[in-house]
Amino acid sequence: MKVLVIGSGRMGAIRAEDLSANSKVSQVLITNRNPDHGMALAQKFSAEFVPWDLLGSIEADAFVVAVGTAAHEQVLSKVLPHGKPVLCEKPIAASLSGTRAAIESAAKYGATLQIGFQRRFDENIQKMKKQIQSGEIGTLYSLTMTAHDFTPSAREFIEGSGGIFRDMHVHDFDLIRWLTDTEVETVFATKSVLEHQDYADFGDADTSAVVAKTSSGVPVIISGTRHNGLGQDVRLEAFGSKNSISAGLNTRTPLHDLEQQLKLNVNPYLGFVDRFRDAFRNETNAFVSFAGGEIANPCPADSALESLRIAEACELSASSGKSVRVAEVL
Repeated sequence: MKVLVIGSGRMGAIRAEDLSANSKVSQVLITNRNPDHGMALAQKFSAEFVPWDLLGSIEADAFVVAVGTAAHEQVLSKVLPHGKPVLCEKPIAASLSGTRAAIESAAKYGATLQIGFQRRFDENIQKMKKQIQSGEIGTLYSLTMTAHDFTPSAREFIEGSGGIFRDMHVHDFDLIRWLTDTEVETVFATKSVLEHQDYADFGDADTSAVVAKTSSGVPVIISGTRHNGLGQDVRLEAFGSKNSISAGLNTRTPLHDLEQQLKLNVNPYLGFVDRFRDAFRNETNAFVSFAGGEIANPCPADSALESLRIAEACELSASSGKSVRVAEVL
């Protein structure tokens, strides 16, 4: 299988590394707008660099879109006409209309989009899903999610990120839908700037909270911060009538228990890549299997559309101070 990785930044490098280590991939191609960066990455993983201006004519069995969101429309317009499987980092586009347009284009050309929501491929989060779906924890009473970044975003990133709901919490919104197999019905959201004023300059926030309710009535509480002094803290708790379970609570969790009975904060996670490096690898390998026709699409394009819709609802809620029905966001 020949796979073209488009982009040589952080995510492009992760995908190139994992594809190069996959025995089902015979050749990795890399292209980047900056040829020096692209050639350096290609050399690192014994891949082949191809010029950016050949993007629309490069033949490959599968494509990975790992450029910034602002360039997704241009890149997808070049690769979707090939009618091949595409792994696209989230989001597909910055708007619901742009997302719908890309999905429609993929359908037109017979291409398939797998969305880069890597948390679905975290082994312990997968275990949580299995226990919820099997009924092992009984009736699901509620979910609690923690999303606390280690370091604040760089100022140049904040301007084009889309904000804390669209950029960070969109992962949580995807997990709600995936774990419960239901849609989010309503959200009530708040956001503030409590420490890092760069966020205020772009109408963004460094602190957030969301209370969501699924169509099945399950309440979900989400806590978000753009800075956690101890490390990257991403955890989930599921509470049921038979059992209560956690994913992401381990010795590396950046947390101190005042009772001093738990062994925590040992070599804490120092960023989202550190926290989810194995999940990214699993995700890339799953894409290869999907592209090879071995499995169904593990993260279809509607996951991006509906998660973005929930994020838009949260923005409306935060600005109005009222609960918002997600279905009313068009």
